[in-house]
Amino acid sequence: MLIGFKAKDLVYYGGVMLGILDRFKKKKKEEITQSTKETKVKTSTELEQILRDDKEVYEALKHTMFLDPRKIDIPIKEAVENAKKAEKTKDLVKARTYYEIAGGLAIYEGDVKKVVEYFSECQRLSPNMEYTILKNPEKAVAVAQEYYKKHLQS
Repeated sequence: MLIGFKAKDLVYYGGVMLGILDRFKKKKKEEITQSTKETKVKTSTELEQILRDDKEVYEALKHTMFLDPRKIDIPIKEAVENAKKAEKTKDLVKARTYYEIAGGLAIYEGDVKKVVEYFSECQRLSPNMEYTILKNPEKAVAVAQEYYKKHLQS
């Protein structure tokens, strides 16, 4: 028996004897873990809320659309020109990045044809990356337009 503790104050847990303080630490850890799980469940973006039932379109837009494209300082035309210049100099990462910017801005403009064109270029430059927006671009652009109308009213 430990000095100052009675047998009832000690708990045998998984092969280890724990004292009173250890029990409180364990409870506190469980409470913290549970509260962080609840926080993760509660937080969701506006886009997730709009697309609760359509995970495919959400996944397509999650990596391609800008939530506030008004903050992008480069116009589509300039982004495409920069992408072509980067392609000529064999800087494929830079070219893909500019095509992604152009594609994101095309989503904002609601131009499905340009969205397909620019993200197809991204796919061509990086065949190991999958651009799921190319599977159903019409629906993705329509949902993005709905989001923009709701959240970007000036």
